[in-house]
Amino acid sequence: MDGASVKAVISNDRPAALAEEAAAWLRAFESALRDRDPGALAALFQPDCHWRDLLALSWSVRTTSGRDAVVGRLLGSVCAESIALKSPRDFRLLADRTPPRELRRAGEQVLEVLFAFETSVGPCEGVLRLRADDDAPGTPRCAWTLMTTLDAIRGHEEQYRRGRPRGAIDPRDFREPNWLDRRLQDAAYLERDPTVIVIGAGQAGLSIAARLRQLSIDTLVVDRHERVGDNWRNRYHSLTLHNKRAFNHLPYLPFPDTFPDYIPKDMLAGWFEYYAQAMEINVWSGTEFLGASRDELARQWEVRIRRADGTERIMRVGHLVMATGVSAMPIPAVIEGLERFAGTVMHSGQYRSGEAWRGRHAVVIGTGTSGHDVAQDLQANGAQVTLVQRSPTMVQNVEPTAQLPYAMYEEGPSLADCDLVSVGTPMALMRRASQLANPIALELDRSLIDGLKAAGFRIDEGTDGIGWQLKYQMRGGGYYFNVGCSDLIVKGLIKVLQSDQIAGFEPGGLRLSDGSLREADLIVTATGYLGQSEMAARLLGDDVAARIGPVWGIDEVSQELRNMWQQTPQPGLWFLAGSLAQCRIYSRHLALQIQATELGLMAEAAAR
Repeated sequence: MDGASVKAVISNDRPAALAEEAAAWLRAFESALRDRDPGALAALFQPDCHWRDLLALSWSVRTTSGRDAVVGRLLGSVCAESIALKSPRDFRLLADRTPPRELRRAGEQVLEVLFAFETSVGPCEGVLRLRADDDAPGTPRCAWTLMTTLDAIRGHEEQYRRGRPRGAIDPRDFREPNWLDRRLQDAAYLERDPTVIVIGAGQAGLSIAARLRQLSIDTLVVDRHERVGDNWRNRYHSLTLHNKRAFNHLPYLPFPDTFPDYIPKDMLAGWFEYYAQAMEINVWSGTEFLGASRDELARQWEVRIRRADGTERIMRVGHLVMATGVSAMPIPAVIEGLERFAGTVMHSGQYRSGEAWRGRHAVVIGTGTSGHDVAQDLQANGAQVTLVQRSPTMVQNVEPTAQLPYAMYEEGPSLADCDLVSVGTPMALMRRASQLANPIALELDRSLIDGLKAAGFRIDEGTDGIGWQLKYQMRGGGYYFNVGCSDLIVKGLIKVLQSDQIAGFEPGGLRLSDGSLREADLIVTATGYLGQSEMAARLLGDDVAARIGPVWGIDEVSQELRNMWQQTPQPGLWFLAGSLAQCRIYSRHLALQIQATELGLMAEAAAR
């Protein structure tokens, strides 16, 4: 998430001077914005600067790069009109937060500043990074990166900020319904429809539902699983998160300190179930979303859903949030000749445990995280395992290498400050930081990588020099954090085949190009998942999917993930997905946009 170099080098030996330097820049920026002075604005930015705005000075999620482009956008007709209406003012350092500090980000020495300001819409926050001009020593530092983000809509803040109303019913009145009675009635939707339907009760669905609940926006989550958390609970037996607890909290309710650093799937599933109850989220489990059509004139979706008891319900809602995950549906294995195999074939999404395959031969096709984890689970249960590699894979040890991008979350700043710094890291800096960190990661894991190569495993050392974080942003996978499977490969306890070594399939296994037979009783196809575009087509139709275009992956114009946590070309349709941290962070921005649309502050995108 954070585009910082491997570890920030901090120097806080002159805090008062740093604070005054930061405050002076903020005052100058406020003045230049107010006066609409292009020369004064240009003087505040580096030529290679970046400005990322998330709803603060415009109603968009967008990054602009280059001084001329940044100044042009700030003063351009659309953005300038929005800025004039929002009247940004009172730029100041964030009180009681991480103070201005000198450190290195993406290889550059900067002064990093967390700040706040006000607009006519509401309070805002931001991150500023000032960098010296090497060609003009002695001149004031100018902005290398600027991020501005809306924090809340004034008068419509989250319930907990306003002081939660007790309502008309005194909970101590024994004659009235108690909390549970009221919760069950609220979640039944007997005489009303919600404003928002969220599809999926994983980390994305729960995060956005919790945010919307706090904004008093009536929200229903529908999920096909029997229980909240089943999307994790029903996965393979050994599954554990591969990044640490400090990075993975959900909104409002952090994991207890007693939880392990790497949370097991069943513990996470239980926490999701508790979270839904504690955050008073309305969830219909065992419910199938059958489809929806949009009435653009009424600005409503007509949604068809089937409950667990087989009854169907039609609801009319203003907004749909697709929260089905970056990897939404298993990709059916289309492997020539596989139908000739007489044993068991399953996708990794169907795999649960290797216990039934003890002493038997198993082949796993695919070397992403799922492929490695399934292979390791099978081997641990006594199966003889072969892993088939189709393309080079990036591999990093889960400790310490894969955790380096998260170091900030364990170094001392609060979770709120870490999240703000992460949001304040534009994609260009993330790319540069990734390119700088990748050689360090390769060196840290050199012995493992050399061992894998010797075992016949092909290593992706980073296309264009980027590491796993950018791979995830670009394609949602293509890497593996080693939690033991790579060591088994190096030791020869899990065999590796390249896909071009397979001549074909036979009833008893794989016929190799050298004429030998690799026996198999089980073939697991870890061939990945279809994304949210395909899920949208399945649930909402091909026309809607074509209208919105690709979901996930980096848009080169906006420098943001495509159609994620922002308006899509289809009015009333929103997407939220990603890691637990991404869902925690960006659910706030998505919720604010839905709220702003409902309040008439933000116009819906025109259908096209």
